[in-house]
Amino acid sequence: MAKKFLIIRFSSIGDIVLTTPVIRCLRKQIPDAEIHFLTKQAFSGLLSSNPYIDKVHTLGSSFDLMLHELKVEDYDCIIDLHHNLRTLRVKRFLKGVPSYSFSKLNIEKFILTNFKINRMPAKHIVDRNLATVSAFGVVNDGLGLDYFIPEKDRTKKEDIPVPHQLGYIGIVIGAALATKKMPIHQLQALCAAIHYPIILLGGKEDIEAGKAIAAQDDVKIYNACGKFNLNESADLVRNAKYIITHDTGLLHIAAAFQKPMIAIWGNTVPAFGMYPYYGAKSNQHFDNVEINKLWCRPCSKIGYNKCPKGHFKCMEKIDVKDIVNLIPTRFPA
Repeated sequence: MAKKFLIIRFSSIGDIVLTTPVIRCLRKQIPDAEIHFLTKQAFSGLLSSNPYIDKVHTLGSSFDLMLHELKVEDYDCIIDLHHNLRTLRVKRFLKGVPSYSFSKLNIEKFILTNFKINRMPAKHIVDRNLATVSAFGVVNDGLGLDYFIPEKDRTKKEDIPVPHQLGYIGIVIGAALATKKMPIHQLQALCAAIHYPIILLGGKEDIEAGKAIAAQDDVKIYNACGKFNLNESADLVRNAKYIITHDTGLLHIAAAFQKPMIAIWGNTVPAFGMYPYYGAKSNQHFDNVEINKLWCRPCSKIGYNKCPKGHFKCMEKIDVKDIVNLIPTRFPA
């Protein structure tokens, strides 16, 4: 039985969070396993506090140096959850080490994005990730995703405005690409229609959009975009009563914290298998909001910097009232 595993996932935030059930299930179901994880340096903070990982390796400035560092570890098995040319190079260099690779279903995705014919399996990407370790008798424990925040990145009550300290809805306004994001005018209308304190969540690239949204009511709406690092933003998600989010990394972090949420979909679709995942043992709930039967959707498995058709109907046709009507009237204490 293999005892020393190297798990590979170079990027990005959401994809790495979606690998955490593999890490946990390996560790718990093979107790003497030693688990290493290889990722990009920029994402090492997502894993550094994970108690199920023994060592995090990072892809830095020298790929060759990284390969030689991995060679001396003498792994029993490689779990490739990225499955691209770089991971192929790693596996070839560590020749003789058995490997199991995640199926990216690129043909099925191509058919869906180009011909709008859905041949994707009705299977979440988490279950596809876990299939890579099934040969070791590892099964899904039903506990969902993990996200561990180091103590130094825990937010304090006084880090947010007083009106929000008794509870707030977190609205994730960012996403990696523009076609995954609602336009600012819609986000403004959404926030105006919500009668509850709101914290806007996003990175430094979302600061100006956050300012434009918060300007209509800077007491009700707090623009946290760019003011907190990723782990701190994750803690704001953890403390939220409810999350409204695009198809982005904080969606999966919210699911890891078992947050009820609304997921808003533009050019991508839940059929790709990356909708909120709570685990079979959870009774938590999410809603998807999307424009179905739009002939050009999905146009990409990832996204674009602007709508390739120029109309952006997948987001522009969303009625913010449909989102507001899904928000509970009361939240748990």
